[in-house]
Amino acid sequence: MEIKVVQDDVTRIKVPALIVNLFEGVEQPGGATGAVDRALDGAISQLIEDGEIKAKKGENTLIHTFGKIGPSRVLVAGLGKQENFTQETVREVTASSCRYLRRRGLEQVATIAHGAGIGGLDAGSVGQSMAEGVILGLYSFKNYLKGGEDDGGALKELLLVEQDSGKLGDLEKGLELGRLMAEVAIIARDMVNEPANVMTPTRMAEIASLVAEEEGLTIRVLERQHMEELGMGAFLGVAKGSDQPPKLIILEHHGDPGNPSNNIGFIGKGITFDTGGISLKPAGGMEDMKGDMAGGASVIGAMKAIGRLKPRINVTGMVAATENMPGGSAQRPGDIVRSMNGKTIEVINTDAEGRLVLADAMHYARETGVTRLVDIATLTGAMVVALGNACSGVMGNNQELIDQLIRAGQSAGERIWQMPMYDDYKDLIKSNVADIKNTGGRPAGSITAAKFLAEFAEDTPWAHMDIAGTYFSSAEKGYLSKGGTGVPTRTLVNLALELAEDR
Repeated sequence: MEIKVVQDDVTRIKVPALIVNLFEGVEQPGGATGAVDRALDGAISQLIEDGEIKAKKGENTLIHTFGKIGPSRVLVAGLGKQENFTQETVREVTASSCRYLRRRGLEQVATIAHGAGIGGLDAGSVGQSMAEGVILGLYSFKNYLKGGEDDGGALKELLLVEQDSGKLGDLEKGLELGRLMAEVAIIARDMVNEPANVMTPTRMAEIASLVAEEEGLTIRVLERQHMEELGMGAFLGVAKGSDQPPKLIILEHHGDPGNPSNNIGFIGKGITFDTGGISLKPAGGMEDMKGDMAGGASVIGAMKAIGRLKPRINVTGMVAATENMPGGSAQRPGDIVRSMNGKTIEVINTDAEGRLVLADAMHYARETGVTRLVDIATLTGAMVVALGNACSGVMGNNQELIDQLIRAGQSAGERIWQMPMYDDYKDLIKSNVADIKNTGGRPAGSITAAKFLAEFAEDTPWAHMDIAGTYFSSAEKGYLSKGGTGVPTRTLVNLALELAEDR
């Protein structure tokens, strides 16, 4: 899809449809919407007066212009209450309005810059948010549909119309960044949506290799033999039940080579299918476990953007990729494995496998000199119970890093909520026969999983992000489509950029 900024008069531009906007409670439109209203002899004002346009967020009202102005149609997009207006509103409204017009078979649409006037946002932020909204909002996964899904047509061109020449450059820069952010989130979405017979650990490594080649990153992939030599017993214990070879994928951006301690490591869980192992999951809904590698997918996507943007910080992206299968060689409940850092782990439940692969990956990252860690994982169903699908959870041992991650998420529209990490929870993962056990039972399941990972972060500043409730959307909403969401790809990019700027 082509998105471009054009300098023109919104009442004269010849397009099949023009999107304008309105805040809830406004009785007399102003700005570009007001200009269109006057050119249409007050049609928008009349619909407001009649109560047909309420301008609630996501509301779309289509008006045919019958040749009175350049656009053949005008779509009035509701922005909701002005006091609640943010960049996220821009993303959501752009997505819903463009989907609305796509369903009517339109291939070209023009729009005003939502929020760049009375909305109070700077032009660059508006451009970025609109690009993210339309690209992510029109996304659909059709790789296995014969002829593709019938969605009413394809929207091929979006024109962002602005008369103020002083805003054109910033809008274009914002669009460029938004295109990239949407592109890398879609990489993660596609990987999550692929079936597990395609998206194997080997395929994840191939995609990472392609990203590295395209963006000038370095890449290493540790195979089973190397992991055995390193003593990654926790990781390899999970991989024992699968015929698919495990991979520890390592992507590196050397943004500050003269200062190696200026770094951050993103560690993604990459379980390409999770049956639960011997502790087998119920059959209902197990097909969704192809997405248990969403954390790893977000890391690969984020590393592509980081390679392109080249922030002045060294970034390591790791993906601990394997399947968790109940094969004849699979580990059993009650088994004891030795992790790379020497700690022994009693495996109480083989379905608590993500923390095992992350444990060895986190220790390996520390051994290679990473001084700050963020791990990303669809780790616990308990997080969905606690927070539902509205936001991801975060825990860790460093408040500054946690706060930075939360801010990065706010900028991306990917909400994150901090959970407690009181020492009391550590008692729940004490084992009678090993140093620790891999699950503390039902109480505080997300927190005990984080306390387990804390044993491998040790004194390295670390934040753990549980995306079990946010990696997948069961419905079309805002700029989310059904399937993988790409969370938290854009958050990770924002965090790397913020840390680079803070130097």
